[in-house]
Amino acid sequence: MTEPAKEPQYTADVVAVTPDGQVLLIERDWPPYKGQWALPGGYVDPTDADSREAAARELDEETGLRLDPEQLQPVGRWDQPGRDPRGRFITDAYLAVVPAGTPVTAGDDARSARWWPLDNLPEPLAFDHADILAKATAGR
Repeated sequence: MTEPAKEPQYTADVVAVTPDGQVLLIERDWPPYKGQWALPGGYVDPTDADSREAAARELDEETGLRLDPEQLQPVGRWDQPGRDPRGRFITDAYLAVVPAGTPVTAGDDARSARWWPLDNLPEPLAFDHADILAKATAGR
């Protein structure tokens, strides 16, 4: 088991959905939650202008889906202690609506990437991604 991070870590996640009710998830290929499905996302790097840019970069790296950061709409910040077993992780989540049938390809740290119907998701999702997804899609 990896020793918990001593300093808070800053990340960004993306809820990419289609008008017909599909959401893009990646199958994690590394711990924690190896083999479980999660939202695309990852660390905000020092070279990123902000978390929105990091979210767009991570989306491209993990799924091949390239979006302009301006296409990502803020959903909220998740910063509760214990949301990640590696230590204190703070994430900004973003929503993107993309055309149905948009192709995706697993890359970077993803074992696979695919579209899932919002009403038939794999369970459980990694981390607190079910909560992020619920907030991002409320009212759909």
